[in-house]
Amino acid sequence: MLIKKILIGIDNSKYAEHAAKYGFDIAHKFKAHVGLVNIVEPTIMPYNNSGDVILGSTMQDMGVADIDIISIQNEISESIINDTIKKFAGDLNVTHFSEFGDTAAGIIECSKQFKADLIVVGTHNRKGLDRLIMGSVAEHVVRHSEVPVLVVPLAEEDS
Repeated sequence: MLIKKILIGIDNSKYAEHAAKYGFDIAHKFKAHVGLVNIVEPTIMPYNNSGDVILGSTMQDMGVADIDIISIQNEISESIINDTIKKFAGDLNVTHFSEFGDTAAGIIECSKQFKADLIVVGTHNRKGLDRLIMGSVAEHVVRHSEVPVLVVPLAEEDS
C-alpha cells in the first residue's frame, strides 16, 4: 500500500483535532502530502424583520451584515487551518482547502480535486436521536468516497 496524499477534514472541535493528529502521524510515516479541508457551512440568516429565512441566497441578495458574517466565517476557517498546520505539519507539504457548502459533500469533492489516497475524519460519536437529527459527516464520507476513509473516534475518557 502506497499513500502519497492524505486529505484530513477539520473543524474547530476536539474530535477533528484528534483526527488531524492521527492523520498527520500517518503522513509523517509515509512522507505523504497532506490536504487539509475546512468546510464553512451556510448560515441561515433572517431575510427581514418578518422572520422570513433566506436559504441558498446569492451574494446579490445579501446585505452588508451577511457579507460580514461570511468574511468572519472565512477568517475562522483560515485560522483553524493555520493552527492545525503549525501544530502538526512539521516539514510536510500541506495544501489547504477552505470551502463553503455541505461539509460531507465538500470533503468528497476536495478529495477528488486533491487526488487523495486516503481521507481522515474524526467522529463526534453521536448516538440515538442526536445522530438521527444531526446526521453524520463521517458516515456520508465513508458511503460516498471513492478512496479509503479512516474514521478516528475520540475515546470517552479523552473527551
